[in-house]
Amino acid sequence: MSEREQPAPASGLHQISPTGEQFAAAASVFALLADPTRLHLLWVLAEGEADVTALSETTGAARTAVSQHLAKLRLAGLVQPRREGRRAVYSLTDGHLRRLVLEALSRADHQVTGKPWHA
Repeated sequence: MSEREQPAPASGLHQISPTGEQFAAAASVFALLADPTRLHLLWVLAEGEADVTALSETTGAARTAVSQHLAKLRLAGLVQPRREGRRAVYSLTDGHLRRLVLEALSRADHQVTGKPWHA
């Protein structure tokens, strides 16, 4: 891209410039996504609901570690629990987060495999 070319604006973005508070909130989401186990948990939850046992089995992380990560994600408002008897079933709170996780992993796929980049 030459110096004069400007990247096309991302579709679906809000039209006003973000505030400092919005940048800080977005940065805190990225900070939570920076942990590979949390990112793996969110990727699993992007496919649908799961309880701690299923998340532990899928990610290979210990149940206690999964519970601690889920607590952080819940406090940040990224996941929400739903009770089924004695167990909690977790899901993502919104589609924005789902798309963010999938896009980050799609980009990582290009980086790791060497697949050509696309717009």
